[in-house]
Amino acid sequence: MNKNIIRVFLLAGLLSSTAGVVSSCSSDYLDLKPEGRPTVGEVPIGGFEAQAFGLYSTLRTEGGIADFTKIWVSIIRSDDSNKGSSESDAANDGNVFDRFAYVPTNGHITNTWNGHYKLIFDANELINDALESGDTSQGTLTNIAEAKAIRAYAYFELRRNYGEVPVILKSIDNPQDEIAPKNTVAEVDAQIEKDFTEAIESLPVQWPSAYWGRATKGMAQAYLAKLYLYQRNWSKALELTEAVIGSGAYTLNSSYDKEFSKEGNNSRESVFEVQKTYDYPTKYSNNFYESQGVRGSGEWDLGWGFNVPSEDFVAAYEAGDLRKKTTILESGKPDIYGIKTLPDSPPLAQKYWNGKAYTLPSEREFYGQNKNHWENIKFMRYADVLLMAAEAANEIGQTSKAATYVNQVRVRAGLSNTTASGQLAMRDAIKHERRVEFGMEFERFYDLVRWGDAITVLASKGYTDRNKYLPIPQEAIDKSQGILTQNPNY
Repeated sequence: MNKNIIRVFLLAGLLSSTAGVVSSCSSDYLDLKPEGRPTVGEVPIGGFEAQAFGLYSTLRTEGGIADFTKIWVSIIRSDDSNKGSSESDAANDGNVFDRFAYVPTNGHITNTWNGHYKLIFDANELINDALESGDTSQGTLTNIAEAKAIRAYAYFELRRNYGEVPVILKSIDNPQDEIAPKNTVAEVDAQIEKDFTEAIESLPVQWPSAYWGRATKGMAQAYLAKLYLYQRNWSKALELTEAVIGSGAYTLNSSYDKEFSKEGNNSRESVFEVQKTYDYPTKYSNNFYESQGVRGSGEWDLGWGFNVPSEDFVAAYEAGDLRKKTTILESGKPDIYGIKTLPDSPPLAQKYWNGKAYTLPSEREFYGQNKNHWENIKFMRYADVLLMAAEAANEIGQTSKAATYVNQVRVRAGLSNTTASGQLAMRDAIKHERRVEFGMEFERFYDLVRWGDAITVLASKGYTDRNKYLPIPQEAIDKSQGILTQNPNY
């Protein structure tokens, strides 16, 4: 039997078992598996499609990438979010992430490391198998490009969570292959840049609708631009974000409400999102939104209640900003859609809840399911591209251009054009827009760190400079037998 066919069978079995553990799906080895094949001329089919699809399943099902763990590591560390739920529920994790008392044995810290390296190792397998095969068809080159883009994404997340991490590009044939010393941040950045740059050459601008969610040229360009923001390489960041803007492939959803609903799945604002569905028989889901839904009883048993807005974040919005009602649910007040009124607090344990985990009551009735298992997870939205372009333009003195990008985001939010003039005022305006645009999403903590603002903004929560990076998991250090070293001051 052909080696690649054997691997397809092994992959299907492995990912089915993984999905059963993480998302309770019975046959979850494809990420929103297409119902049919594209017609001739739509998209070239590569020789490594099964492994490529497997990467998207890993994105959704592997711990630490797009699940409950993601919330702790990427959102709750910011000043916008508190632990939520009841006071005693996950109190230890609340101390670790809400109060910056990191410990190398914490499960979420370990899951984040392991999940992203699992994604990297899956990508390595595809890339190395494809190169070994000698197949240079356009379809296979596209599969390789997808794997490189996803590998670069995984390293980008590891880089901003842990700093120095091992760069491993070989296939993993035995456990010892996973052991390597840390690379410098500059070396990790160089690999991310190489992968994204090469991916851009072969990825399509768009995929047919049956293949939504797969990596695109715009996805690779946008994440490479974000890496350049970390490096303060403003000109390259502007060049790449304007390439995405100029592609014509993306636009802001006319409704901020709809962007965070099932209707907003794979809208033209989507640059990269994890695919979920609760439609029989393709139930591809996980606990990302379930863990953030309102924690109540009866019809208000919408989830576990984690990741709730802080009082400081609630006060950050300008009067009339339409994003506020979408992002923040308040106990005792009408929901986002003006359809139902939440119970008071008490009996609800929190005053505020994450509105971006909320669903239309009609959708809950349709699925016979209170908890949100059908909304895609938006990793990169076009609004982020616009605000990255604004930031890069402003930092190289093109403040009027920055204003045009900021204003596109503000107009969608029902606000007037920015009144900021001059580089310093525009810098503050962009910081504000990023905060309220991506509230309860993934960027606030990382933005504060890269701007150098975390040390002051998060000081009251116990943040110190060492907390910009998580500790290397003790499990990984133990497995390496001393080859992998701990981050400073842990």
